[in-house]
Amino acid sequence: MSDRDPLNDLGFDGPASARVYDYSLGGKDNYGPDRSAASDALDAYSVAHLLPRENRKFMRRAVRYLLDAGVRQFVDLGCGLPGKGNVHDLAHGADPDAKVVYVDNDPVAVVHFQSLLHSVPGATAINADARHPDAILSHPELTALIDFDRPVGILMISMLDWIPDEDDPDTLVAAFREALSPGGHLVICDFLSDNLSEADRATHRELTERYGISLTFRSSERFKGFFDGLNLVEPGLVLAPEWRPDRPYDPPSGWLLAGVGRKP
Repeated sequence: MSDRDPLNDLGFDGPASARVYDYSLGGKDNYGPDRSAASDALDAYSVAHLLPRENRKFMRRAVRYLLDAGVRQFVDLGCGLPGKGNVHDLAHGADPDAKVVYVDNDPVAVVHFQSLLHSVPGATAINADARHPDAILSHPELTALIDFDRPVGILMISMLDWIPDEDDPDTLVAAFREALSPGGHLVICDFLSDNLSEADRATHRELTERYGISLTFRSSERFKGFFDGLNLVEPGLVLAPEWRPDRPYDPPSGWLLAGVGRKP
Protein backbone atom coordinates (compact mmCIF):
# COMPACT_ATOMS: atom_id res chain seq x y z
CA MET A 1 0.00 0.00 0.00
CA SER A 2 1.24 3.50 -0.83
CA ASP A 3 2.27 5.80 2.01
CA ARG A 4 0.88 8.78 0.10
CA ASP A 5 -2.12 10.55 1.60
CA PRO A 6 -4.53 11.41 -1.25
CA LEU A 7 -6.08 14.23 0.78
CA ASN A 8 -2.67 15.80 1.30
CA ASP A 9 -1.89 15.33 -2.40
CA LEU A 10 -4.92 17.44 -3.17
CA GLY A 11 -3.77 20.18 -0.82
CA PHE A 12 -6.23 19.60 2.03
CA ASP A 13 -3.42 19.66 4.61
CA GLY A 14 -2.87 23.39 4.11
CA PRO A 15 -4.49 26.45 2.54
CA ALA A 16 -5.02 26.55 -1.22
CA SER A 17 -5.38 29.78 -3.16
CA ALA A 18 -8.67 28.80 -4.86
CA ARG A 19 -10.29 27.85 -1.56
CA VAL A 20 -8.98 30.93 0.28
CA TYR A 21 -10.54 33.05 -2.46
CA ASP A 22 -13.77 31.04 -2.26
CA TYR A 23 -14.00 31.71 1.49
CA SER A 24 -13.29 35.41 0.96
CA LEU A 25 -16.27 35.55 -1.40
CA GLY A 26 -18.53 33.81 1.10
CA GLY A 27 -18.31 30.41 -0.59
CA LYS A 28 -18.63 26.99 1.06
CA ASP A 29 -15.94 24.99 -0.75
CA ASN A 30 -13.15 25.59 1.75
CA TYR A 31 -11.57 24.06 4.83
CA GLY A 32 -10.07 25.10 8.16
CA PRO A 33 -6.59 26.01 6.83
CA ASP A 34 -8.17 28.10 4.06
CA ARG A 35 -10.41 29.94 6.50
CA SER A 36 -7.50 30.59 8.87
CA ALA A 37 -5.33 32.05 6.10
CA ALA A 38 -8.15 34.22 4.76
CA SER A 39 -9.20 35.42 8.21
CA ASP A 40 -5.64 36.40 9.12
CA ALA A 41 -5.28 38.35 5.89
CA LEU A 42 -8.61 40.09 6.44
CA ASP A 43 -7.53 41.01 9.98
CA ALA A 44 -4.08 42.19 8.88
CA TYR A 45 -5.09 44.46 5.98
CA SER A 46 -7.79 47.08 6.25
CA VAL A 47 -8.55 46.83 2.50
CA ALA A 48 -8.49 43.04 2.22
CA HIS A 49 -12.26 42.67 2.39
CA LEU A 50 -12.59 44.79 -0.76
CA LEU A 51 -10.29 42.73 -2.95
CA PRO A 52 -12.35 39.62 -3.84
CA ARG A 53 -15.36 41.65 -4.88
CA GLU A 54 -13.32 44.27 -6.76
CA ASN A 55 -11.72 41.41 -8.66
CA ARG A 56 -14.94 39.54 -9.36
CA LYS A 57 -16.90 42.61 -10.41
CA PHE A 58 -14.16 43.67 -12.81
CA MET A 59 -14.18 40.21 -14.40
CA ARG A 60 -17.91 40.44 -15.03
CA ARG A 61 -17.66 43.92 -16.55
CA ALA A 62 -14.76 42.86 -18.75
CA VAL A 63 -16.56 39.76 -20.01
CA ARG A 64 -19.66 41.80 -20.79
CA TYR A 65 -17.49 44.30 -22.68
CA LEU A 66 -15.93 41.51 -24.74
CA LEU A 67 -19.37 40.07 -25.49
CA ASP A 68 -20.52 43.49 -26.68
CA ALA A 69 -17.38 43.59 -28.86
CA GLY A 70 -18.44 40.33 -30.51
CA VAL A 71 -16.14 37.90 -28.70
CA ARG A 72 -17.73 34.49 -28.25
CA GLN A 73 -14.74 32.40 -27.11
CA PHE A 74 -13.13 32.63 -23.67
CA VAL A 75 -10.20 30.98 -21.91
CA ASP A 76 -10.20 31.63 -18.16
CA LEU A 77 -6.69 30.95 -16.82
CA GLY A 78 -6.43 30.31 -13.09
CA CYS A 79 -10.21 30.08 -12.86
CA GLY A 80 -10.33 28.91 -9.23
CA LEU A 81 -13.57 27.50 -7.86
CA PRO A 82 -16.98 28.24 -9.39
CA GLY A 83 -18.92 31.12 -7.91
CA LYS A 84 -21.86 33.29 -8.85
CA GLY A 85 -21.75 34.84 -12.29
CA ASN A 86 -19.08 32.61 -13.83
CA VAL A 87 -17.71 33.33 -17.29
CA HIS A 88 -19.90 30.71 -18.97
CA ASP A 89 -23.00 32.07 -17.22
CA LEU A 90 -22.35 35.51 -18.67
CA ALA A 91 -21.29 34.23 -22.09
CA HIS A 92 -24.19 31.82 -22.53
CA GLY A 93 -26.59 34.48 -21.31
CA ALA A 94 -25.55 36.54 -24.33
CA ASP A 95 -25.09 33.66 -26.78
CA PRO A 96 -25.85 29.99 -26.01
CA ASP A 97 -23.27 29.01 -28.64
CA ALA A 98 -20.38 30.80 -26.89
CA LYS A 99 -17.41 28.64 -25.94
CA VAL A 100 -15.62 28.73 -22.58
CA VAL A 101 -12.60 26.79 -21.31
CA TYR A 102 -11.60 27.05 -17.67
CA VAL A 103 -7.99 26.26 -16.74
CA ASP A 104 -6.48 25.70 -13.30
CA ASN A 105 -3.58 23.75 -11.82
CA ASP A 106 -5.67 22.92 -8.74
CA PRO A 107 -7.36 19.56 -9.47
CA VAL A 108 -10.07 20.24 -6.87
CA ALA A 109 -11.10 23.47 -8.60
CA VAL A 110 -11.18 21.69 -11.95
CA VAL A 111 -13.32 18.83 -10.60
CA HIS A 112 -15.82 21.35 -9.21
CA PHE A 113 -16.09 23.06 -12.59
CA GLN A 114 -16.31 19.76 -14.47
CA SER A 115 -19.17 18.68 -12.22
CA LEU A 116 -20.93 21.98 -12.83
CA LEU A 117 -20.39 21.81 -16.60
CA HIS A 118 -21.12 18.14 -17.28
CA SER A 119 -24.42 19.02 -18.97
CA VAL A 120 -23.39 22.44 -20.29
CA PRO A 121 -22.50 22.34 -23.98
CA GLY A 122 -19.71 24.58 -25.15
CA ALA A 123 -17.83 24.75 -21.84
CA THR A 124 -15.24 22.61 -20.09
CA ALA A 125 -12.47 22.75 -17.49
CA ILE A 126 -8.96 21.36 -17.80
CA ASN A 127 -6.25 20.73 -15.24
CA ALA A 128 -3.15 22.53 -16.53
CA ASP A 129 -0.52 25.04 -15.41
CA ALA A 130 -0.41 28.52 -16.97
CA ARG A 131 3.39 28.38 -16.75
CA HIS A 132 3.23 25.95 -19.67
CA PRO A 133 1.23 27.84 -22.29
CA ASP A 134 2.10 25.51 -25.17
CA ALA A 135 0.55 22.57 -23.33
CA ILE A 136 -2.62 24.57 -22.74
CA LEU A 137 -2.88 25.99 -26.25
CA SER A 138 -2.49 22.50 -27.75
CA HIS A 139 -4.67 20.69 -25.20
CA PRO A 140 -7.23 18.60 -27.11
CA GLU A 141 -10.15 19.69 -24.94
CA LEU A 142 -9.26 23.33 -25.56
CA THR A 143 -8.70 22.98 -29.29
CA ALA A 144 -12.00 21.10 -29.60
CA LEU A 145 -13.83 24.26 -28.50
CA ILE A 146 -11.56 27.26 -29.13
CA ASP A 147 -10.59 28.47 -32.60
CA PHE A 148 -7.69 30.92 -32.34
CA ASP A 149 -8.23 31.99 -35.94
CA ARG A 150 -11.22 33.85 -34.56
CA PRO A 151 -11.33 36.37 -31.66
CA VAL A 152 -10.73 34.88 -28.24
CA GLY A 153 -10.84 36.53 -24.82
CA ILE A 154 -8.01 35.32 -22.58
CA LEU A 155 -8.68 36.09 -18.93
CA MET A 156 -5.92 36.37 -16.35
CA ILE A 157 -7.91 37.41 -13.31
CA SER A 158 -5.78 37.30 -10.15
CA MET A 159 -3.62 34.67 -11.80
CA LEU A 160 -0.26 36.34 -12.41
CA ASP A 161 0.23 37.11 -8.72
CA TRP A 162 0.76 33.36 -8.23
CA ILE A 163 3.56 33.34 -10.84
CA PRO A 164 6.85 34.52 -9.27
CA ASP A 165 9.31 36.44 -11.39
CA GLU A 166 11.68 33.47 -11.51
CA ASP A 167 9.00 31.61 -13.50
CA ASP A 168 9.10 34.36 -16.15
CA PRO A 169 5.51 35.65 -16.30
CA ASP A 170 6.41 38.00 -19.18
CA THR A 171 7.19 35.06 -21.47
CA LEU A 172 4.06 33.11 -20.56
CA VAL A 173 1.85 36.16 -21.10
CA ALA A 174 3.55 36.78 -24.44
CA ALA A 175 2.79 33.21 -25.55
CA PHE A 176 -0.93 33.65 -24.91
CA ARG A 177 -0.88 37.16 -26.37
CA GLU A 178 0.76 35.94 -29.56
CA ALA A 179 -1.85 33.20 -29.94
CA LEU A 180 -4.56 35.83 -30.34
CA SER A 181 -5.86 36.72 -33.77
CA PRO A 182 -7.03 40.27 -34.61
CA GLY A 183 -10.01 41.16 -32.44
CA GLY A 184 -8.84 38.91 -29.62
CA HIS A 185 -8.48 40.40 -26.15
CA LEU A 186 -6.27 39.93 -23.11
CA VAL A 187 -7.87 40.73 -19.74
CA ILE A 188 -5.68 41.18 -16.65
CA CYS A 189 -6.51 42.11 -13.06
CA ASP A 190 -3.84 41.62 -10.45
CA PHE A 191 -1.99 42.90 -7.41
CA LEU A 192 -0.31 46.29 -7.71
CA SER A 193 2.79 47.19 -5.70
CA ASP A 194 2.67 50.96 -6.22
CA ASN A 195 0.52 51.70 -3.17
CA LEU A 196 1.97 49.24 -0.66
CA SER A 197 3.39 50.66 2.55
CA GLU A 198 6.42 49.19 4.28
CA ALA A 199 4.06 47.84 6.95
CA ASP A 200 2.00 46.13 4.24
CA ARG A 201 5.15 44.52 2.80
CA ALA A 202 6.26 43.33 6.23
CA THR A 203 2.85 41.79 6.93
CA HIS A 204 2.90 40.09 3.54
CA ARG A 205 6.26 38.51 4.33
CA GLU A 206 5.00 37.32 7.71
CA LEU A 207 1.84 35.74 6.26
CA THR A 208 3.87 34.09 3.50
CA GLU A 209 6.13 32.48 6.08
CA ARG A 210 3.16 31.37 8.16
CA TYR A 211 1.01 29.85 5.42
CA GLY A 212 3.37 29.24 2.51
CA ILE A 213 1.12 31.16 0.11
CA SER A 214 3.18 33.80 -1.65
CA LEU A 215 1.67 36.53 -3.81
CA THR A 216 3.72 38.69 -6.17
CA PHE A 217 2.79 42.36 -6.32
CA ARG A 218 3.98 44.21 -9.44
CA SER A 219 4.36 47.82 -10.48
CA SER A 220 2.14 49.55 -13.00
CA GLU A 221 5.19 49.70 -15.32
CA ARG A 222 5.46 45.92 -15.25
CA PHE A 223 1.76 45.62 -16.04
CA LYS A 224 2.18 47.76 -19.16
CA GLY A 225 4.64 45.24 -20.56
CA PHE A 226 2.05 42.48 -20.40
CA PHE A 227 0.04 44.36 -23.05
CA ASP A 228 2.88 44.89 -25.55
CA GLY A 229 1.50 44.89 -29.09
CA LEU A 230 -2.09 45.31 -27.96
CA ASN A 231 -4.29 48.39 -27.94
CA LEU A 232 -5.43 49.15 -24.41
CA VAL A 233 -9.18 49.62 -24.23
CA GLU A 234 -10.24 52.88 -22.58
CA PRO A 235 -9.75 53.86 -19.79
CA GLY A 236 -6.46 51.93 -19.98
CA LEU A 237 -4.71 50.49 -16.93
CA VAL A 238 -6.61 51.69 -13.88
CA LEU A 239 -7.61 50.54 -10.41
CA ALA A 240 -10.11 47.71 -10.84
CA PRO A 241 -13.29 49.54 -9.71
CA GLU A 242 -12.45 52.40 -12.09
CA TRP A 243 -12.50 50.22 -15.21
CA ARG A 244 -15.80 51.06 -16.91
CA PRO A 245 -17.90 51.08 -13.71
CA ASP A 246 -21.57 50.33 -14.22
CA ARG A 247 -22.75 51.46 -10.78
CA PRO A 248 -21.51 53.43 -7.77
CA TYR A 249 -18.62 51.78 -5.92
CA ASP A 250 -16.68 52.08 -2.69
CA PRO A 251 -13.33 53.91 -2.77
CA PRO A 252 -10.85 51.52 -4.46
CA SER A 253 -8.53 49.45 -2.33
CA GLY A 254 -5.64 50.66 -4.50
CA TRP A 255 -4.29 47.11 -4.61
CA LEU A 256 -5.76 45.79 -7.86
CA LEU A 257 -4.79 47.11 -11.29
CA ALA A 258 -6.90 46.12 -14.27
CA GLY A 259 -6.84 46.47 -18.01
CA VAL A 260 -8.07 45.00 -21.29
CA GLY A 261 -5.97 44.92 -24.44
CA ARG A 262 -7.19 44.25 -27.99
CA LYS A 263 -5.11 42.62 -30.72
CA PRO A 264 -5.13 44.99 -33.73
